[in-house]
Amino acid sequence: MLNIQATALPYDELYEALIQAHEGLSIEQSHAMNARLVLLLANQIDDLGLFKEALMAARGSA
Repeated sequence: MLNIQATALPYDELYEALIQAHEGLSIEQSHAMNARLVLLLANQIDDLGLFKEALMAARGSA
């Protein structure tokens, strides 16, 4: 089951790290980096059902 509740993670620092990782990249490079990041994090999840649930949750908030 996908946890969508806030945790004790330092969200401001996570966001800042994400923004910094994109600095200096073109839009295409930024999209490619996001795609690689999603695949790396999916590898950490290691559960296709949970990954699909996360995709639906992310798309629902768009």
